[in-house]
Amino acid sequence: MRARIEDTILFLNHEDVPAFKKGGSVVRNSYFWALRSIAGRASRYRDWEYEPEVWLALGRMLLSFAESGYLGYRETLLEFPLSQGEIPAVLRDAATWE
Repeated sequence: MRARIEDTILFLNHEDVPAFKKGGSVVRNSYFWALRSIAGRASRYRDWEYEPEVWLALGRMLLSFAESGYLGYRETLLEFPLSQGEIPAVLRDAATWE
């Protein structure tokens, strides 16, 4: 998922976050609700926002869903632009550069 940090807020590109689908995959829908539950702001047509206080939980959740094998690698990995600079230590295990 494309990600960036601005003014200490982590943004996930709204086009990359999982979509909830009624009657869809239980794992994918659980992933959607888990990501949404810790987001500071999660709108359908806006990038999702995460404050630094939840980054540890976000990183652990991404790793957990990645290790389950039910979701694609790109769905559970934060992809930062090179211009972002250093990836915060708390997110490194679940992140890379584009």
